[in-house]
Amino acid sequence: MEQSFFGRTASVLLVVLSLSYTAFAQPLAGLLDFEMNVANNHLWRGIEVSDGMVMTSTVAIHDTKRKVRVGLWGGANATGDYKEFNYFAELTHKGWKLALWDTYNFSPDVMYNNREFFNYSARSTGRFLDATLSYRFNGKTPLMLSWSTILFGRDRNADNTSNKYSTFVYISYPFYKSKCWLLEVGGGGAFALNHSDGTTFYSKRPGIIHVQLCIQRNVQITSGYAIPLYATMMWNPECNRAFFQIGAQLFSF
Repeated sequence: MEQSFFGRTASVLLVVLSLSYTAFAQPLAGLLDFEMNVANNHLWRGIEVSDGMVMTSTVAIHDTKRKVRVGLWGGANATGDYKEFNYFAELTHKGWKLALWDTYNFSPDVMYNNREFFNYSARSTGRFLDATLSYRFNGKTPLMLSWSTILFGRDRNADNTSNKYSTFVYISYPFYKSKCWLLEVGGGGAFALNHSDGTTFYSKRPGIIHVQLCIQRNVQITSGYAIPLYATMMWNPECNRAFFQIGAQLFSF
């Protein structure tokens, strides 16, 4: 059944890619995205995935209306202890966004299979497939709500017989925004839809795992080039941990 699930997922991805190809059957000028960031660590959903200097990059292609976007995301730290390579696809309509991420972390010392990139067997794969549905309100209250569930991969119960479907629910709000400054707060909790053993992908039990304060300053370098500098404070009450991140978006175009 799990293999058939992956087969259906692969079929959906092929349809999305096929539609994307049709939309992109034109000169690529203006349809490509390229972004690079540097930070002192990599934070994600209450977890410090890697410490030390981390560089991340995104390469993507989108249609003229930016409703369909597919791409690659990669990350690595300076020592080689952290390495990650992901595929993603996004569908956007007005304030809605549906994102599907195929995530593969092949850092050397991880405790799961990190040597078989093309392994999509549910019981032994080292990757996971994560789906996020989000909505951003417009107007005076630009609140953002999102629901993310791990659909496939290394999110298994203790006896490796089924997926836990770990879910992360998040809310964020930019309480101050100007041309140069952005201050945003957010918070999220985790639980498993199949909670047979009480654990989630993110924690040993359900709870609030991510509280965040982010401050960003856009520094104008030239008339057409600015570098966003940011500092993020993240707390994980459930795991009794806290992290600080400082970084910069070197370029985005």
